[in-house]
Amino acid sequence: MSPQPQAAVGAPLSRVDGRLKVTGTAEYAAELPHARTTSRGGTPTLKGVVHAVIVDASIGRGRIRSIDTHAAEKHTGVLRVIHHGNAPKLPYRDNSGSNNPAGRRLRVFQDDKVLFHGQPVAVVVATTLEAAQHGASLVEVRYDAEKPSTDITKAKPGEPTPYARGDAEAGLRSSAVRLDLTYELARNHHNPMEPHATVARWDGNRLTVWDKTQWVMGTHDEIAAVFGLPADAVRVINPFVGGGFGSGLRCWPHTIVAALAARVTRRPVKLVLSRKQMYFGTGFRPAYEYRLRLGSDRRGRLNAAIHDIDHETSSYETFFEAVLGAGQMMYSMPNVRQAYRQVPLDVNTPIWMRGPGFAPASFVIESAMDELADELGIDPIELRRRNEPSEDESTHQPFSTRRLRECYTVGAREFGWDRRNPRPRSTREGNLLIGLGMAAGGYDSGRYPGQARARLDADGTAVVEAATTDMGPGTYTSQTQVAADALGLTMGTVTFRLGDSEYPFTSPHGGSSTMASVGSAVVDACNKVRRQAIKLAVEDHESPLYGVDADDVVVRNGRLHDRNNTARGETYQCLLARNDRSRLEANGSYEGPGSERSAYFAYSATFAEVSVDADLGLVRVRKMLGVYDAGRIISPKLADSQALGGMIGGIGQALLEQTVTDHRDGRIVNAGLADYLVPVNADIPEIKAIYLDGEDTAGNLLGVKGLGEVVQVGVAAAIGNAVYNATGRRIRQLPITVEALL
Repeated sequence: MSPQPQAAVGAPLSRVDGRLKVTGTAEYAAELPHARTTSRGGTPTLKGVVHAVIVDASIGRGRIRSIDTHAAEKHTGVLRVIHHGNAPKLPYRDNSGSNNPAGRRLRVFQDDKVLFHGQPVAVVVATTLEAAQHGASLVEVRYDAEKPSTDITKAKPGEPTPYARGDAEAGLRSSAVRLDLTYELARNHHNPMEPHATVARWDGNRLTVWDKTQWVMGTHDEIAAVFGLPADAVRVINPFVGGGFGSGLRCWPHTIVAALAARVTRRPVKLVLSRKQMYFGTGFRPAYEYRLRLGSDRRGRLNAAIHDIDHETSSYETFFEAVLGAGQMMYSMPNVRQAYRQVPLDVNTPIWMRGPGFAPASFVIESAMDELADELGIDPIELRRRNEPSEDESTHQPFSTRRLRECYTVGAREFGWDRRNPRPRSTREGNLLIGLGMAAGGYDSGRYPGQARARLDADGTAVVEAATTDMGPGTYTSQTQVAADALGLTMGTVTFRLGDSEYPFTSPHGGSSTMASVGSAVVDACNKVRRQAIKLAVEDHESPLYGVDADDVVVRNGRLHDRNNTARGETYQCLLARNDRSRLEANGSYEGPGSERSAYFAYSATFAEVSVDADLGLVRVRKMLGVYDAGRIISPKLADSQALGGMIGGIGQALLEQTVTDHRDGRIVNAGLADYLVPVNADIPEIKAIYLDGEDTAGNLLGVKGLGEVVQVGVAAAIGNAVYNATGRRIRQLPITVEALL
């Protein structure tokens, strides 16, 4: 078939759902029931909703001795108080393949054990939110408390996940230059604008859940497993997500609590976590202890690296993330050894956060590379160039594309890297110390199986459906762009629907996987529909295209025509009307990467300029640039939204964000936006993103690599390296605080 004209893909289009969001008519879980929640479009109605508020454990470990609910139950409006003493027992059957990290779960209200501070120990259901909140404050829980283990530096780690190539110890001993560096990275929380919320309603033995999630199918499968329901008895709906950053990549206990409360009360139940509860009711990027020993020759050629990596996990689940990848593939090195260990603590389970694994690892590796460059008197970019690999040395596979050298060149030119004085503390503006830093980044963009359904209606409009999510990157818009071009329609005539487990299956909305995975399925479905129409036309004696080779027919603006004779053609409407067809439809799929023949990564080079007050130690980022090898860019406007947001998130990781725990009882001290600091407008400098032209068709038909994760990888290191250039102080902990610089 002739290639389709690409009118939408690559255009800087505004979000198709933008008007719904700015006018307040987009339906978020916490806002339901909403005036627009009707039966239109197959969405079930939602009436008579009552409210639930969770009672959180006030100890970090132990058992519940007693729960006194009398005062709460007497309060006006309170319907039920549910806890382990009166909750129905749930089957919690195996759910292999769902989004539970290790096949184990926190079994809410099933026993008297308290495993972490803030664990749900009861839920109050009432006719109003205020009644539920006050009722929850009246529940008295007595505990047999034990001292919790919440300090990663004082707990015993589990068995390591190892990796090795060559002889790292011997390589290190033979290296002319050796570094032995230890880094500490604080726990980070996601803090999306939209709080996590669930509305649950039972219809007999069928359960419908409106939930804030980044994976409707994972939440669907988890709920079915916990309640012992068949798959067709559960529906999860989630048309809009107000930010996620990874916090919605699994089903959390509050979703189960809401469904359980709805079953017990026989009423639809809404449960919205408070901002404080989101610090222990959902996951987080775990705290890290990371030791890196690095060796090179005097010319800067890397010879050996030994990585000892510990991070926190919960005592009841084991959380893993891809922290080993960067140390295996970023630089050419014959000898590498890694030991990755989880440290079980009395905390809730971590979860993936933007740039998972690669973001924390890149701070360590890219900071160490900068330190090595300084030790050798080599420009940091030149050191990285000298160690650029020709293949992924962990798999011996060629890179599908790897254009980091070009990222360095473009970034150095556009950022003005030649302004950098390599001598630390040498550039001043009054009392401000000025420094420039950079860092490289990479991310193993995900590609997972996915499905989509496309329908072309007789009026020339189309509907495309997939059970994916849009937590902010613009899935509604980008998938509409892909579908419009594949069908040969304008953006305004295509509707993309998502966020419903009754739509075709998709994998998680995370890991920079959505465009490659869902987009490929959408292209497949839309291509099939377009080919059906072309076949119908070229075989229809009454069509102007009768007898034309199907490979010579393209579609533009809803009109099929001969690419060699544009006057010869007709519209979809005419074709379907004449053939008495109300619609054409097809299912599409993407099977995932299959047998890998190449190493598939996205890459970045991040440049930062900082000022540091010489007296106060206050760091300000003044300028930042990210240059990306991310394959084909479907929507430049949405890409900028991703890249700038990722860099801003990196500023938070570098300078502001840390979750503080009181190790006496496991309480999170700064559980709220008043005390947990995130970047605000005043923290955001001159910031710019550049995308290298090109595509990577080794991974998928669209030639995309994914952008959402790599944009945060390396940002914290670039800022840290700039701080060293400004001050001469190496800070090996995140966040970089005033205290560390004084």
